[in-house]
Amino acid sequence: MRTLTNISAIPYSTFRFNAQLAAVTEFASVAELDIFHFDTTPVVLGEGSNTIFMQDLTAPVIRFVADSKMITELDAHHVLVHVEAGHNWHKLVSWAVEQQLWGIENLALIPGSVGAAPVQNIGAYGVELSDSCLYVDFYHWQQRKVQRIAAGRCRFGYRDSVFKHALAGKGVIVAVGFCLSRQPNPVLGYNGLDHLPANVAINSILDQVIVVRSSKLPDPAVLANCGSFFKNPVIALQHYTALKTKYADMPGFSQPDNTVKIPAAWLIEQQGFKGKHYGEVGCYKLQPLVIVNHGAGTAAQLEQLVTAVQQQVLSAYNIQLEVEVRMLNGAGQPVR
Repeated sequence: MRTLTNISAIPYSTFRFNAQLAAVTEFASVAELDIFHFDTTPVVLGEGSNTIFMQDLTAPVIRFVADSKMITELDAHHVLVHVEAGHNWHKLVSWAVEQQLWGIENLALIPGSVGAAPVQNIGAYGVELSDSCLYVDFYHWQQRKVQRIAAGRCRFGYRDSVFKHALAGKGVIVAVGFCLSRQPNPVLGYNGLDHLPANVAINSILDQVIVVRSSKLPDPAVLANCGSFFKNPVIALQHYTALKTKYADMPGFSQPDNTVKIPAAWLIEQQGFKGKHYGEVGCYKLQPLVIVNHGAGTAAQLEQLVTAVQQQVLSAYNIQLEVEVRMLNGAGQPVR
């Protein structure tokens, strides 16, 4: 365990706003969590790929950095992979592909840690974390113990989980269990992968996902960003049908509950935000769903851009875009 005080937030957020953090404590085991006490509820942070510090942070920050993994055979075709929360997500995906273990290969190159992945129920190209998750190990602040929460009780939804609601601020994820398959099970229905053959090798899927993502999304190490900034809105079928009469080329993906998911990127681009800047903050020139910091961006500039996007999309389509990224104030509370 180590604690750093009064340090720059830049290394702790891929959006790299120039804020200050009062204290960051890193834990390498549950035993270290057991002996540490907080005066106020801490901000839990993984690799900072989905968090923006809008102000200097007075609330304490904690990171669970243990990163081991363990394999257990479940049956002739499936294995349980138990992974500690500090493990890098893309490294886990790459390792699984090397082991010929199917289930998470479509989720390559998503930045962040394994512990952060269940919170958002990360997903891409027709696959979500919930498809392979068996359980999440969650350390409760008050109970001072780890509870194993079965996937069925995690309330996974589109970029959603119990960890954003009932368990928000109640503890920290310390490990995740995945069921991966030794049998091929390619998911190739999404644009960018749909040209691959049905008998495609798992490493070819990994390579193609990396190619597609790299062609659309900026590398946070090169251009500061937190990936997709808004959720793709899900609207009633009746609403979508009415919009289609006015916007014939509006894309939509039918959902099982008689709703339609609309690509937020399309809505944002149609309103002229692709490549548009507010000072040093702007929508990425190749993918308007990604907001980038060109170097010296400010919280005020980001607020101005986000507000403008939401207001224009709401005015044009009667669709309220929801922010996917955590934007935190000085007390560690979301500002949106």
